[in-house]
Amino acid sequence: MPDGFASDLLRIVDTAEPELRALSRVDVSELRGSGAWSRLEILGHLIDSAANNHQRYVRVQSVDELCFPDYDQQAWVASQDYRTCEWDRLVDLWAAYNRHLAHVLEAMPAANLETPCRVGESQAGSVRDLIDQYLVHMRHHLAQLTE
Repeated sequence: MPDGFASDLLRIVDTAEPELRALSRVDVSELRGSGAWSRLEILGHLIDSAANNHQRYVRVQSVDELCFPDYDQQAWVASQDYRTCEWDRLVDLWAAYNRHLAHVLEAMPAANLETPCRVGESQAGSVRDLIDQYLVHMRHHLAQLTE
């Protein structure tokens, strides 16, 4: 894939992983204000995002247009009870999943980057747009985790 998405994703993971591993159980369990997620829940949300995007990146390679359901982030995070998970296990899963996504992106034919894709009721964009949004989204939440 010529756009460098895979290498960007690997760079993000390689930089963030040691920072995430340095956080204590107290740091990651602390509630961050009324209605705000703990760091455990934010990382769980990033795992959910990887899972949803994995489906999109694979499915788009065999269709002319992709329509994917919305992601109800509050329901997903609550139903998986990330607040009670082991931090190191979540970091392991997040890092491994995103390294695999980088592999998927590297293998994706460049022509698939322009395939139209709609998530829920959103306006259709390209897969390139989805990948770019995924990287921006991840950087945003990693900044919350390490601040």
